[in-house]
Amino acid sequence: MEDYTQALTDYGEALADGVEEAMPAWVRTSVTRIVAAWAGGSWAGALDRETAAATDAAGEAAAAEVGAALRALVRADVDAQRSTPLTIVRGAVRWPTGVLRAVGVPPVERGEFEASVFPDDDYGLTPASLADLDPRLGELAIAWGAAKAWVHKRRHSGA
Repeated sequence: MEDYTQALTDYGEALADGVEEAMPAWVRTSVTRIVAAWAGGSWAGALDRETAAATDAAGEAAAAEVGAALRALVRADVDAQRSTPLTIVRGAVRWPTGVLRAVGVPPVERGEFEASVFPDDDYGLTPASLADLDPRLGELAIAWGAAKAWVHKRRHSGA
């Protein structure tokens, strides 16, 4: 079991590192995409200097807070984990949403399901998977989940 426990630790740390690294770009892309769509233009030059600065600050804040929460999760004992990496990452929607609200972008039209499940996501930004932040995170999340399942199974099956 020790090998899987170490794998779980290693994958968890790599996942937290990857999310922290990807978060600022995801926030910037999210804001830029919505502002460009709202303004009816291209992505190039979609953000004015003030909005770009607010977006970058939001991305850094998201990386720090989400990264810390994710590290707390993956460092916790398997039996004490009450959330998932994706749930934690989905909470990051508040940063690009805050920027978009502050610059006066109206909410986008969303489906009934999205509106009921993600009521604070006015712009349809909630990631469906960690790969939405960075494609490399999808496989890493699967590896972490498999290692977690193995450790949990070994611990509770008596094997």
